[in-house]
Amino acid sequence: MSGPFGSTAWMYSSGDAGFYDFEISNSLRLDDTAYLIHTPPTAGNRKTWTFSTWIKGILLDANFRAIMEAYTGANDVYTSLAMANGVIKMTQDNGSGGVIILASTALLRDPSAWYHLVVAMDTTQGTEANRVKFYINGVQLALTGDYPSLNLDTHVNNTNGHRISSRWFAVNATNGTKAMLADTCLIDGAALTPASFGETKNDIWIPKDTSGLTFGDQGWRLQFKQTGTGTASSTTIGADTSGNDNHWTS
Repeated sequence: MSGPFGSTAWMYSSGDAGFYDFEISNSLRLDDTAYLIHTPPTAGNRKTWTFSTWIKGILLDANFRAIMEAYTGANDVYTSLAMANGVIKMTQDNGSGGVIILASTALLRDPSAWYHLVVAMDTTQGTEANRVKFYINGVQLALTGDYPSLNLDTHVNNTNGHRISSRWFAVNATNGTKAMLADTCLIDGAALTPASFGETKNDIWIPKDTSGLTFGDQGWRLQFKQTGTGTASSTTIGADTSGNDNHWTS
């Protein structure tokens, strides 16, 4: 059984031949201070993008645990996707007190479950509620807070540092996810629905093969199939398998 409350069995055999059209074979476990970092060489679409990841082992404490963050490193200017108290949050800080915070009203409560998170951003939409959408296991979540203004440029896809499982100003045990991630993707230039990444089969939300997606110039796909650490390359854990070679340093 899955839905907003998680799926515990998507990566295991169901006993039915052909049940899974695609199986994810690798995940990345992040400890207290481990993180990945990447700086796009050129800017992509900062208004329209989609972030997708499978995540397990979420912590239900009050710390603001970053899943993915894009930051400038100056004047607290960043866009952050994070969790705190089981709530998914997006923060856009433009400096000088210009902070936008959106949060899901639903709570994720099961650290043993795999959740599939999709965040679709499109600030070109005239209706503010269509500018940011959160999904868990294919279900759109209700949000509370302030939506970004029309045509706002986020910091995602800009030529600044992007981190997975870390905040730019505090690399320590209070801000990393301390979770497992799998098939983590960014789509540059399109706000996609969860149907691009997963599907419901026998009431279970299961992954699709995302290799055929159009990732855009600065998009990436992290499958965590390599074992090397350190400098970004096709042979280290942060290898981008989208075809764009937007590799991450660990």
